[in-house]
This record gives sequence, structure tokens and C-alpha cells, in this order.
Amino acid sequence: MRYGAILLMVFSVFLFSCSSDKEDETMEVDNSIVGTWQATELKIDNETAGDDAKFGKQILDILTGNDCYIIAFTFNDDQSVVAENSVNYLEFNASSTGQLVPCPTEKDSDAGTYTFENSLLTIADSEGDIIEVSVVIDGDIMTLDAGDLDVPNFNSAGELVFERK
Repeated sequence: MRYGAILLMVFSVFLFSCSSDKEDETMEVDNSIVGTWQATELKIDNETAGDDAKFGKQILDILTGNDCYIIAFTFNDDQSVVAENSVNYLEFNASSTGQLVPCPTEKDSDAGTYTFENSLLTIADSEGDIIEVSVVIDGDIMTLDAGDLDVPNFNSAGELVFERK
């Protein structure tokens, strides 16, 4: 469950900016993060990346190629976030044609809250743990430094890419 909570903290994004009008003290909300985001790619430098990062990229590529998404975040307008993570349920089978990785049917979920300001995403999970991560959103693509995560095989140097569905 800890991995889901950590990922949850990594991907929440909500921008608050104060109005310059002194009479109107309402906050404007940037809902560019609102929606469900699925991890689709791990970008690494194959020459400098460790074996864990290479293995994580290979597994994510196989699963994503089969429309299986093992890490997802849903950010809501009310600054709540739900993280779903199937990493703990991955099974690996070797065959004469290569690695076989069935899509997990189980997942861990965690709910929390988030804020996003100046590209800094702050997530508080259901246990009150706080994670801060820098993210970049470009339309329906969100990237973050995978090194900030604590998810086995996905926490090496590189960028984790999410796509909004």
C-alpha cells in the first residue's frame, strides 16, 4: 500500500493563484491535472541506467503495449486524489519468445489530497505521509522524475510519463 501512497503523492496537481483584485479574495483553480492519468512510459538513458530501470522500462512497455496500466492517479476538482497501483501483483514468466507479463487483476488503492503550485505537486496520503515532486504537464501528458518515486523497478533515474485518458 505504501507504493500506491507514494505514487499518489507524486501525481496530484492543482494550481492555486490568488486574485489580484483586493475585493474578491476567491482562489482560481487550475484544473489542468483533473482527470485520470495512467503511467505509459519510463524514459531512461540505456547506457547509464541500471538493470532495475531497464527491467522496469521493459515491463511497462510490454504492459502498456497490451493496454494494461499498472499505475494510475485520478485527480478530482475538490483536491482529492486516488492512486491505483498493481506493481505488487506483477508476475513474470519467461518463454522461448521472450518475457511474458500478464496484466495483474489485483491492485492497491489509496486516497489522499493534493495541491499543485509552480510545478510542485504535494500529496498527502491516507496515513498523512507527504510527498513533493516536480511535474510537468503538457496537454494530456504529464512527466516527473522517476527518481522521486519509491516504486520497485520504477525508481531509478529517468522520467515517468503519464497520459490522461
